[in-house]
Amino acid sequence: MRSPILRLVLLLSVAISVAAQQATQPPAAKPLFKIQEVMIPVRDGVHLQTAILTPVDPQGPLPILFRRTPYGVPEKAPEQIPTSLKELAQDGYIFVFQNLRGRFKSEGVFNLSSWVDLNDPKATNETTDAYDSIEWLLKNVPNNNGKVGMFGVSYDGLTTALTLLHPHPALMAISEQASPVDQWMNDDDHRFGALRESYDFEYAVMEQADKNKNTHFDFETYDTYEWYLDLGPLSNINAKYLHGSIPYWNSSIEHPDYDDFWKKEAWVSQLHASTVPNLNVAGFWDQEDPWGPWQIFRHAEENDPQHTNFIVAGPWFHGEWQTPKGDQIGIIPFGGHETAREFRENIQAPFFRYYLHGQGEKPAWQASTFQSGSNTWHTYPAWPPKEAKPTKLYLHTDGTLSSTAPDAASGPSYREYVSDPANPVPYRQRPISPTYPAGDWRTWEVADQRFVDHRPDVLSFTSEPLDHDLTVTGPLAANLYAATSGTDSDFVVKLIDVYPQDAQKNAWSPDEGPKPGQYAQSLNGYELPIAMEVRRGRYLTSYEKPSALTPNKPAEWNIPLRDHDHVFLKGHRIMVQIQSTWFPVIDRNPQKFVPSIYKATAADFVSATQRIYCSPDLPSHLVLPVVP
Repeated sequence: MRSPILRLVLLLSVAISVAAQQATQPPAAKPLFKIQEVMIPVRDGVHLQTAILTPVDPQGPLPILFRRTPYGVPEKAPEQIPTSLKELAQDGYIFVFQNLRGRFKSEGVFNLSSWVDLNDPKATNETTDAYDSIEWLLKNVPNNNGKVGMFGVSYDGLTTALTLLHPHPALMAISEQASPVDQWMNDDDHRFGALRESYDFEYAVMEQADKNKNTHFDFETYDTYEWYLDLGPLSNINAKYLHGSIPYWNSSIEHPDYDDFWKKEAWVSQLHASTVPNLNVAGFWDQEDPWGPWQIFRHAEENDPQHTNFIVAGPWFHGEWQTPKGDQIGIIPFGGHETAREFRENIQAPFFRYYLHGQGEKPAWQASTFQSGSNTWHTYPAWPPKEAKPTKLYLHTDGTLSSTAPDAASGPSYREYVSDPANPVPYRQRPISPTYPAGDWRTWEVADQRFVDHRPDVLSFTSEPLDHDLTVTGPLAANLYAATSGTDSDFVVKLIDVYPQDAQKNAWSPDEGPKPGQYAQSLNGYELPIAMEVRRGRYLTSYEKPSALTPNKPAEWNIPLRDHDHVFLKGHRIMVQIQSTWFPVIDRNPQKFVPSIYKATAADFVSATQRIYCSPDLPSHLVLPVVP
């Protein structure tokens, strides 16, 4: 037993030690936000789970920045400001996050639908839910200044954009970022009617298998290329795995053509004016929604007397502009620019600052892009720039690509290859991991295409090394004259920037040698895709009523390649690759016409001989918007 004096000494020592530790420890971080969770009622009685983050020390009334999402809302106030909100938070906002109906604690049914019926006063949808929620927030959130903005990426971009169809009077500005607009024509689920098989299936499972969490399909094979190939016809997804349990997947396969179901989903067809100042944001290498922002921009441009419709685009994968830096995509560097931070700091924050705080200046441009190749920011008074001149690049049967049209002395009139659905061309290098949750598919659209250019079912056409920089700014397109021995077919076109073999000096000394994997990271000879797209033959003459192709009869295939801003640098070469499979990001075409590919049997899948014509009468070519 210790004596009382010894015990007193020990207690004093402990007290002194604790006091010393407290004196050296930094004070607890001051809370940045107060959080409140509420259930906001909307017009049909449904309540929507909403988290409200209010700055602890607001400097007067603040505007509200509102985001509506299917992915979950904050459960507690952040200890530090998230990267994607840092530049906005510096100006001061009340941040509001809301789960869509039927997601997490929000009541109602989640439909994975963007159908808005403006003619039905009793209808509820994302447009009416946003309107009703804004009305409630203005009346119930203390210290707001009566102005509301909305922003978001992907699905959150969609819910933002849908407010344009019937905006609340207090909605002063939005930034729609990577929103889909027409899920059959392009963006997430299809490319002009060609099903994005792996994405559509895996995303539908993630969103609808469990309303309370994001659920990833459990593949028994890691290489999903092998899994989808072993699966066989698409009908086996329900027969073997889903058994009709995922409503959105069921809708996809029940509506193979561009019918009323998909036309109602194409909400952008109702947009014909710039009703709210809108900062559209697009990624040139967005692997999910590269098309929608440009369509919203163009539809709003039909009537924009106040010039409040803007577009920003950069060399980004889906949502990369909200990452900390955005200084490269894959191994492609951006010349030292931190494009994501620069966008948020110099474009996004000033946009909302002007419209919600009344500070700064309105953008003096209509389009702002970070131009790949030159790695420079540009602004344009109109898009596409008037100085961009449509310029043709012709495909030749000797595998070359040039501005000279084919002539009668060029030799054979076509090149051909055999497309075999049993051995489809992979869309990225195998093994192909699941789309979710791995996430390594984010940069597949900038992957070096040398992994397929040796295949006999991939044709390559290559220019001579350029003797000057070639700038292409605006919409690109391919015009193929092609034939198939089958009665249905796909053609995929890729426009590629081929780096010279000495593009990147060795970063290692002869004494030390390269570090592990350093050769694999080189840009020497890199084949960088600039634009890639697919067209499905059954829809060449009508999206609504598919029809068979006439075997071995050449037809014109017009293949849009979307908008871009890129410089092919001096010494680089331009390449075009053409193929007929792109698996499993695009489902396999049986190459035999059937009423619905989704009901095709294994026996319907046949090999076909594909011909690309390069003759004076049938001159396959690309159209590039070249800036002098």
